[in-house]
Amino acid sequence: MIPFILFGILTTYSQNNFSSKQKSFKVKYIQDFIKLDGILDEPIWTEAESAKDFWEYFPVDSILAREQTDIKMLYDDKNLYIGIKVNTQGKDYAIESLRRDFRAGNSDNITLLFDTFNDGNNAFLFGTNPYGVRREGLVSGGGLDLRGFTISWDVKWRGESKIYDDYYTSEMVIPLTSFKFREGETKWRFNSYRFDTQSNENSTWVRIPQNQNIFGLTFMGDMIFEKPLGKSRTPFAVIPYINYLNAKDFENESSINNFKVGGDAKVSIGNSLNLDITLNPDFSQVEVDNQITNLTRFEIGLPERRQFFIDNIDLFADFGDSRDSNPFFSRRIGIARDTAGNTIENSIIGGVRLSGKLNKRLRIGFLNLQTEADEANEIASNNNMMLAVQQQVFSRSNIGFFFINRQSTQDYDFLAEEERFNRVAGIDYNLISEDNLWSGRLFLHKSFEPEGRDEDLSSGMQLEYNSRYWNFFSKAVFVGEDYQSDLGFIRRTDIFKGILSMRRIFWPEKGIIQNHSIRFFPNFIWSPTRDFQNTDYTTRLDWEVRFNDLSEAQVSFSHQYTYLLDDFDPTRSDDAIPLPGEQGYYYNSVNFRYRSDRRRIFSYSIEPTVGRFFNGDLFSLEGGLNLRLQPKAIVSMNFRYDQIELPDPYGSANIWLISPRFDLTFSKSIFWSTLVQYSNQRDNLGINSRLQWRFAPLSDLFLVYNDNYFVNSFMPKLRSINLKLTYWLNI
Repeated sequence: MIPFILFGILTTYSQNNFSSKQKSFKVKYIQDFIKLDGILDEPIWTEAESAKDFWEYFPVDSILAREQTDIKMLYDDKNLYIGIKVNTQGKDYAIESLRRDFRAGNSDNITLLFDTFNDGNNAFLFGTNPYGVRREGLVSGGGLDLRGFTISWDVKWRGESKIYDDYYTSEMVIPLTSFKFREGETKWRFNSYRFDTQSNENSTWVRIPQNQNIFGLTFMGDMIFEKPLGKSRTPFAVIPYINYLNAKDFENESSINNFKVGGDAKVSIGNSLNLDITLNPDFSQVEVDNQITNLTRFEIGLPERRQFFIDNIDLFADFGDSRDSNPFFSRRIGIARDTAGNTIENSIIGGVRLSGKLNKRLRIGFLNLQTEADEANEIASNNNMMLAVQQQVFSRSNIGFFFINRQSTQDYDFLAEEERFNRVAGIDYNLISEDNLWSGRLFLHKSFEPEGRDEDLSSGMQLEYNSRYWNFFSKAVFVGEDYQSDLGFIRRTDIFKGILSMRRIFWPEKGIIQNHSIRFFPNFIWSPTRDFQNTDYTTRLDWEVRFNDLSEAQVSFSHQYTYLLDDFDPTRSDDAIPLPGEQGYYYNSVNFRYRSDRRRIFSYSIEPTVGRFFNGDLFSLEGGLNLRLQPKAIVSMNFRYDQIELPDPYGSANIWLISPRFDLTFSKSIFWSTLVQYSNQRDNLGINSRLQWRFAPLSDLFLVYNDNYFVNSFMPKLRSINLKLTYWLNI
């Protein structure tokens, strides 16, 4: 009962001593024509008010920025016009590439955040760099961490930049249809952040303390519209595609040669709701997943990259605990296991997705997708549905409800009774204090299966305190033995997990160190059905240092205990004898990590680990190399080597994962990327090469080549080539 009382107290607690007087500027309504060329030479720009006086965020957060930025905005009935002047020390810019949706942290760029519902929880993101390369994205969950940040979202808008001797200018034209907002709105919350590699400075319009994320939505000012915004005029968008696929499966001696046609449609309902419709979707152009070496007993979750699922994804995916008890994981839809237990594609026939705001404080999400039967692989046709409702309470907190249903559409001879359907319902309370000092969560979920089960609950609580000098984090998660979510990500059941993290941050006034911290991190897991036997624990002590040149280093010591419930072979070798179950193992390790300054033309990271591993020894070496041939090309390589030596008669192995990547941007509309992945743990050498021509806004021609080989024999496994054309048509 005490935790619930504490949460109630914290939701009403607020102090915001860091931020100064609320900043604001007026956005002028115009009827003038603005030519998009990156040059701010139209007379109307001189009449616009400025968002200026940027504050330094890095290396210190207590002074005005040395290199200032000036942002002006205008609007008419259709567009928001943005003019930006960015002062610099010269024009020796660091540019990642000419490809859209670049990552911001290692190059020169500026990003704008628009909280159109003034709720401090969600925002639209638009950014550009000195070369006029654009990116757009979404921020959710108040921007508390990277899970609420995505640049996979796409929308139509235009932007250009112009470089001068000691500054550059940018112009943006963003259709108001790109945003969601309430009709009659007179202001949005706004902030902007900028990376300047020449002066080694990051800055923000509204002052943000360094213990908060630079993209966080707590500290924002106001952009005030000269007259209220009108009704949304989002057109009905149709995005058809044609895909030609030629593939050969060398293992099964089969081949595919066919055309596939389908598409998406986007419909705006009012100013605040999006309706997405998909028919026979195809995701062949989506970037291939990075292969991962897995030394654990559990599945590894990979991020969602498919555009259909991205918009308002937090409304569906941000329930429960992201690591141990996430009831909805969109990557489950369109993927299934065949009779041999292998993961294969399960085609999606079609579906709908409705998401957005019903009013200022109430959000709703509904998703319904139908997957195709594959009786040869004993895969049923399923209807996959989720309904989510989220009501904002207090200043920034919210209460969410959801219901998930996965149900086979007919009876199959191969389908067991208990597999006919799976349903999950639950309630979450998410705490974000007004000043981001406190955040946390409470949740209670229950699953339902045809025959019913006893231990089918999942619940948890977490609470975090984040100040300039201290960070405390605590979490408790319970997952019942019979809890099941077919559309979720549940690493393991029958656990009660407790975590406590304590971190002290130091801020030196002089020297090469920007900040350093010490963290103590104990993590315990018990098994409720085994009279709360302690099955796992990890205690870790970290020292992390961040330097003024943006390089980072960390040293960690870990003491671990694992009680194996079942036999387990960490090498995953075909002929190895697994470690016996029903036995406990104690082991220690030391880890060192260093990442160089990513602004440089050449950057690298290195991370060795050495220590015991179960009843043997482990040496791991992980790292990456990155060479930027700006602005046209990036050559990079990630690698990992694991040497596992277990005593006889158990298995030992040398596990390699090597992933070179080549990204070439011929222009701002033609991109070619090639990723090679060698993994002897997966016995796979994979080559993914993708050529993309963006011949019109959000309209593309893709040529995608995939080739996979067995590592040991170097025999071909699977080869395919896709030619795909997509076109965005507004009706």
